[in-house]
Amino acid sequence: MYLVTVLGNLLIILAVSSNPHLHTPMYFFLSSLSLADIGFTSTIVPNMLVNIQTQSKSISFAGCLTQVSFSFLFGCLDSLLLTVMAYDRLVAICHPLQYVAIMNPHLCGLLVLVSFLISLLDSQIHCLMVSQLSFCTHVEIPHFFCDVPQLLRLACSDTSTNTILIDFIGAIFGGVPVSGILYSYTRIISSVLRVASSGGKSKAFSTCGSHLSVVCLFYGTGLGVYLSSAASSSPRESAAASVMYTMVTPMLNPFIYSLRNRDLKGALQWIISRVA
Repeated sequence: MYLVTVLGNLLIILAVSSNPHLHTPMYFFLSSLSLADIGFTSTIVPNMLVNIQTQSKSISFAGCLTQVSFSFLFGCLDSLLLTVMAYDRLVAICHPLQYVAIMNPHLCGLLVLVSFLISLLDSQIHCLMVSQLSFCTHVEIPHFFCDVPQLLRLACSDTSTNTILIDFIGAIFGGVPVSGILYSYTRIISSVLRVASSGGKSKAFSTCGSHLSVVCLFYGTGLGVYLSSAASSSPRESAAASVMYTMVTPMLNPFIYSLRNRDLKGALQWIISRVA
């Protein structure tokens, strides 16, 4: 699954960079999303594979902090890039004549840069909070990576303030992107429904279908993991649910975009034929 995730997302980045017809804002954001997916799954899965191979499940405190930092960095970046892509589709469908002027290369680069800086801030806040916790001598994390809620449960110090702060930060860094995506697609759907021709409606929905599928998969699995962790007291069930969020979603994203997008499918077929 890890190899499929990395190779699939690398193929998307290669297809977008090598095909001049794909040098558009939509595919620029898509390649950025693929890069974030590679970083997110590479933060967690390789260490887990080493643990399975060596039967050694230990991780240093510095390594745990590093994993917390990068997992929140790429996870938050995924969320913000999906929001940016929803805004891109909003401009393309609701303001088609002004699309080129609005979504210029300067704005696209700025949106990705701001998304990265916000994600970096989010990751450093969580890393700083975890670094302030005190743990007992022997700590066993009932998970396959350093998950912050699990670390809070294992801390020997008082974590009530940390829990409130994490919930508040999660509401901001998670709630704002979700609200932006919902607003964008509300505007898109209302605009598409006003289109008279059925062909125009189908074309508009097809351009948004891949992105909407990934949004539902990303937030659906994330919400499922959160709800299952809150409802279930079993660490094993929580860890099993987290596999969907950390491994399955990044693996399926390339398939969803390549299967539902004719231009991207053609670029991938051209690359594969050149290699073969």
